[in-house]
Amino acid sequence: MSLLKVPPQVDVLVIGAGFAGLYAHYKLRGIGLTAFGFEAAPDVGGTWYWNRYPGARCDVESLDYSYSFSPELLDDWRWSERFATQPEILRYAEHVADRFDLRRDIAFATRVTACSYDDATATWTIRSDRGETIRCRYLIAAVGGLSLPKPPEIPGLENFAGRWLQTSAWPHEPVDVAGKRVGVIGTGSSGIQVIPILAQQAAHLTVFQRTPNYSVPALNGPVDPAYEAHVRADYTAHHRANRQTKGGVPARINTGVSAMSVTPEERQAQFEKAWGFGTFSLQAVFNDLTTHPKSNAAGAAFVHAKIRKIVKDPATADKLLPKTFPFGTKRLCLDTGYYATFNRDDVTLVDLRASPIERITASGIRTSDADHPLDLIVFATGFDAVTGPLLALGIAGANGVALRDAWADGPQSYLGLMVAGFPNLFTVNGPSSPSVLANMLQTIEHHVDWIADCIAHAEHRGFDRIEARADAQTSWAQEVADMADKTLYTKAESWYMGANVPGKPRVFLMYIGGLDRYVDRVEAIVRDGYAGFAFSRVRVPEERL
Repeated sequence: MSLLKVPPQVDVLVIGAGFAGLYAHYKLRGIGLTAFGFEAAPDVGGTWYWNRYPGARCDVESLDYSYSFSPELLDDWRWSERFATQPEILRYAEHVADRFDLRRDIAFATRVTACSYDDATATWTIRSDRGETIRCRYLIAAVGGLSLPKPPEIPGLENFAGRWLQTSAWPHEPVDVAGKRVGVIGTGSSGIQVIPILAQQAAHLTVFQRTPNYSVPALNGPVDPAYEAHVRADYTAHHRANRQTKGGVPARINTGVSAMSVTPEERQAQFEKAWGFGTFSLQAVFNDLTTHPKSNAAGAAFVHAKIRKIVKDPATADKLLPKTFPFGTKRLCLDTGYYATFNRDDVTLVDLRASPIERITASGIRTSDADHPLDLIVFATGFDAVTGPLLALGIAGANGVALRDAWADGPQSYLGLMVAGFPNLFTVNGPSSPSVLANMLQTIEHHVDWIADCIAHAEHRGFDRIEARADAQTSWAQEVADMADKTLYTKAESWYMGANVPGKPRVFLMYIGGLDRYVDRVEAIVRDGYAGFAFSRVRVPEERL
């Protein structure tokens, strides 16, 4: 692969070439600014480039997990499955890049190592691991919330004589597990997707589970022709309507009432309907499952009963029951045959709360009560979510203050779009935005549209410095925290709270009020003259890049 020559300066530097980065390049061209980008991967796709483990699949329906900015793009792409696989989503990203010629200004296989702001010139200087330096007036971090994998943290890995892999950095070449003893550590979304596939291929699969998770059947299959025809009758309006929903997807199974406001028989019937529909309907079928303890307990009991019915061995079923956190307060998982996998004679479940891992040995994994011989270890142990990818960029803002220091007690961001003290730095799906709690294609388009409009607003008025005001950021952070505290989400030790990373501040990372409410709020702020943002002039016009 040839490496693109990096220009010395540009109007906007975009970090990342996943769906956010690609759309940013498209949008910036439309407002007449020069843009350049860096991407650590050899090609486009972001998380869908790296996460290519067997079974990797989107948990948002394909007809909703699409760009809406181009009616022509909507018309010319057809999804084959209700929930698209990683290869199909990657082909979609490649198709978009080809269709709009988006690769031409992106340096691939290049990782950003430092970003420093110069107060005197209101510019950013970006350095890469290839030794390049580039200056820009605006910096857009489109790095994705789930793009920095957690490294394996178990002692002894260097002594393992077999092979080990991470789901978040799976090899491009096929991994042959036939006849092999495979161990999977982690039962979050990636683990729940990969485990049934590996169980079908391996000689024996051992699942090392610390915390059982709630998972519901995806009920994947070909895209329903009748529903697709309904959506495509006015695809643009469909996407517009999605942005006015809490999750950025149509509420197809939703009673709109409390689970406790109906009879037990009606509640059971609605749960069954949602379970049989797929998607995250079970979490949305009643309006208070994540806020009302009794309603939440009813949802949990329903899933527990399903697990006990699917898993034949009562002791194994009991180990798979989530009991330490409220239903839906860790990311709900969608699966294809996950619980039934534990009915196989060649699958073993190890409860790490009862027998923790002590170390990895040359021949496998040693827990407190047994040695488990393995040929391959798969780490499905997740990410340093939302803030980790931003901190990895080595960002230093006004007066040389490092973002890592500014966020030492937890991240603060105004709307998830800008950070006080870091002028002209924009974040896509940053902390305190809806981020991963909503359909990411919807949140990406909304954020990038806002960023482009904000920059155009400054350009047309001769401003060269844009920053979030500290008081507005503090007020927003308090609102985000207060909203989260009214739910059951803060009762779970989850990556939503940063609890999966040792030493990470415990702060609920997302705006939980819903995409619809967030969009309305941001639009009101713009109508109010970009309330909470400060625009200023630093340089004379001839000094502009």
